[in-house]
Amino acid sequence: MSLPKRGQVAAEGLYTKAQRERRDATYWTTVQGVLAPLQFVVFLVSLALVLRFMLTGEGYWLATVSIVVKTLVLYTIMITGAIWEKVVFGQYLLAPAFFWEDVVSFLVIGLHTAYLYLLFNALVDQNTLMLTALAAYFLYVINAAQFLLKLRMARLEGTRELGHA
Repeated sequence: MSLPKRGQVAAEGLYTKAQRERRDATYWTTVQGVLAPLQFVVFLVSLALVLRFMLTGEGYWLATVSIVVKTLVLYTIMITGAIWEKVVFGQYLLAPAFFWEDVVSFLVIGLHTAYLYLLFNALVDQNTLMLTALAAYFLYVINAAQFLLKLRMARLEGTRELGHA
């Protein structure tokens, strides 16, 4: 498998006509459209709780629960996103149009999973756990920005299609 080149997707368009039709027809597009903002809200609440703990030393339990909830929402959006990608592009992950977003998603999931492993096995102290969560959250923000850029690209592409119709 060759890696997509930078700009390759933009030059060819994000979706073919058939992919766009599948995207617009599938229930999984709506699921992603609901889960993405929900995950972002969960992230913001959790980030506030983690920062509160890091700054004051208070609220460890609440911060921990929020990170676990954020991780479960992340797993849910990743699984449903893989299903969406299969329906639209014919493969569960790493479709050329979303290759780099998926790669960064793997890193985000890896760090969230590392956090859970460290937490449930009591391998590190509370501050190290929170720093692990913050590293995962930093990558999550990068990944969210990637997906927002693709959403904007898809909207611009759709607008161009309407203009040519």
